Amino acid sequence: MPVSPTLALVGFVGLCLLVGLVGGSMTARAVQHWYLTLHAPAGTPPNWLFAPVWGALYVMIGVAGWLVWRRIGAAPPLRLWGWQLAANAIWAPTFFGLHSPAMAMGVMILLLLLIALTIRSFRRIHRPATILMIPYGAWCLYAAYLNAGFLVLNRG
Repeated sequence: MPVSPTLALVGFVGLCLLVGLVGGSMTARAVQHWYLTLHAPAGTPPNWLFAPVWGALYVMIGVAGWLVWRRIGAAPPLRLWGWQLAANAIWAPTFFGLHSPAMAMGVMILLLLLIALTIRSFRRIHRPATILMIPYGAWCLYAAYLNAGFLVLNRG
């Protein structure tokens, strides 16, 4: 039986929000303790800003994946989308769970590469899906700056 497009949309967005919830729960615990001991780079936003920004981005990422799925199914561009989401899911446990800005920077570099490849592959298939991924890429570039700043400012 074919999957309902509405059910698939709920699945794509729900998967992205689940990644955010898992990362957010780990982040929330660390923000109360370890994170407060770190020197923050210039331009670090207030902690309350991260949840609404990531929430909106996860919805956009989910819709982008769904749009591409509707157009071409489970093809290589959608696998790239899945890999970037997996890399995203690893970042928070690495930074906040392991307290390792250095390892998290490695994950972030991989994430940025996968986002760029996903955007490039989506561009050939569905322009609105591409546009939905661009703010995510921009926010992750900003997150990479913050990650690098925490790394440099908090060396042992």
